[in-house]
Amino acid sequence: MNSLTISELAIATKGKLVIGNESDTINDIVIDSRKANKDNVFVAVIGENLDGHRFMQSAYENGCKTFIKNASSSIKLNSSDINLIEVKDTQIALGDIAKYYKEKFDIPYIGVTGSVGKTTTRDMIYATVSSTFHTLKNQGNLNNHFGVPLTLFNLDDSYECAVIEMGMSHFKEIEYLANIVNPKIGVISNIGLSHIENLGSQEGILQAKMEIATNFNESNTLVVNGDDKFLGTLKGKNLEYKLKTFGFNKDNDIYCESYVMGEEDLTFVCYIDGKKEEIFIPTVGEHNIYNAMAAILVGRELNISLEDIKCGLRNFKATKMRLDIIKNDKMTIINDAYNASPDSMEAALKILGRYKNRKVAILGDMFEMGEHTEYGHRLVGKSAVDNTDVLIAIGKDSKFICEEAKDLGFNENNIHHFNTKEEAIEKIDELVKKDDVVLVKASRGMELEKIVEYLNNHKRNSQQGRGDIYYVRNNRTYLYIVDFVSNSSYIRSNIYTYVN
Repeated sequence: MNSLTISELAIATKGKLVIGNESDTINDIVIDSRKANKDNVFVAVIGENLDGHRFMQSAYENGCKTFIKNASSSIKLNSSDINLIEVKDTQIALGDIAKYYKEKFDIPYIGVTGSVGKTTTRDMIYATVSSTFHTLKNQGNLNNHFGVPLTLFNLDDSYECAVIEMGMSHFKEIEYLANIVNPKIGVISNIGLSHIENLGSQEGILQAKMEIATNFNESNTLVVNGDDKFLGTLKGKNLEYKLKTFGFNKDNDIYCESYVMGEEDLTFVCYIDGKKEEIFIPTVGEHNIYNAMAAILVGRELNISLEDIKCGLRNFKATKMRLDIIKNDKMTIINDAYNASPDSMEAALKILGRYKNRKVAILGDMFEMGEHTEYGHRLVGKSAVDNTDVLIAIGKDSKFICEEAKDLGFNENNIHHFNTKEEAIEKIDELVKKDDVVLVKASRGMELEKIVEYLNNHKRNSQQGRGDIYYVRNNRTYLYIVDFVSNSSYIRSNIYTYVN
């Protein structure tokens, strides 16, 4: 981050400098007191569970000398050697600083949102754009009203472009982020069922996602999935901005004609600028062809050569726990445990269904579906019937996955339901066998990455004669002492040793 003066912070936040020196400078902005030091400013934001004002003293003890707090907060720092700015709302102030700061850089900003696949789309756009420009992107899931500003603070004079993922769960949240980022190009991957509990309907979800175009005019471009039932309605409309569409249908600006999919990569034939082009991406799934086409359109809007776009996509690397294929000497694990919705579940199950070995789906609850909870989980159950041999469902709502699969004739002996991931782990060695292909997927709060860890570490070690296996249960770490007999079965101690 380039430096900002205390005066600039006060101007950006429309705050009052209560004490301090206007000419002092800071080189970073933090909301975590543990990261605070003499060179940055601590913004005392109020989150869902914690009030940052309570940690100002801790930040001060770490060496921090500059603070932004709510004028209404009674919590004070009894120090005279600080810079203190008081504002009406520190959360809004954080966004105001980000908006002020990003306007110092005359570079194109790309905003990315959507119900499913926005992180992968962001990563593919980043791969494409970074083939030509030094590009900034969000790290991990820093895509909300806190994460987007913190991402923008990483800008410095070396960056030539920024790809910013924008997440939301309510109306007006994308609008808030769009007002900060002011993207030159907006991308909407699709309209699914995610957050339908808060937004009421898919029409409501469309309305919320379209907030990314809040400030668009003739100089802006919106890139959307033209095959999407809802986004496709934008075609032919008299819009104030340019619209570019992608998909498999020929009425899109670019479209996929055919593809060949391997176990870990795929090649598709795509019409771009009226010419047939062959595109390689090091990942699988028809949905990722959509993501790649979005990236291609963004690249073309930035006048990146097609060869550089192809090169960028060849170097694409997905964020962890998103169709992360893990192969060990025991099995193949498809780790897609980061998040889930009916659409992304179906996409992942289709990938599982392509494998020839026995296919096991370990699926957990999908959150924020409100009155659509049963319907959404039954959709997954229907997809599971066609793409799995063994179905393991975890969580209160996942029972509907099992019920739907059973109703559609799936072998009842191969359907297993557990209330918790801990219960599933207790039985998983009986259910998962050598050479299986195992898909693990659920909403983030289900923490099914613990299942992945168990499968990858415990099951892999189970071939090595003896293994000491660490396992987390009820927030405690236990040690399994595992002994094996010649027929590759094993005896596991029933006594857990608490080690943490």
